[in-house]
Amino acid sequence: MYKTLTFALVHFTVAFTVAWLLSGSLLVGGLIALVEPMVNTVAYFFHEQAWSRFGKAKLDKTGPAM
Repeated sequence: MYKTLTFALVHFTVAFTVAWLLSGSLLVGGLIALVEPMVNTVAYFFHEQAWSRFGKAKLDKTGPAM
């Protein structure tokens, strides 16, 4: 759990810093750093759904990855 928390802190810091440097706004940097992980979580859910439907079937037909 400690590794997960430290990674979340690193992710938040990177997202905030990039958004702040690009926008010049601390508010925008903070908002993006908070909203981006939520959006990414939803995107991950749909990615997993698509992978289950399309990606796994394709891998099963082609054999194991090397």
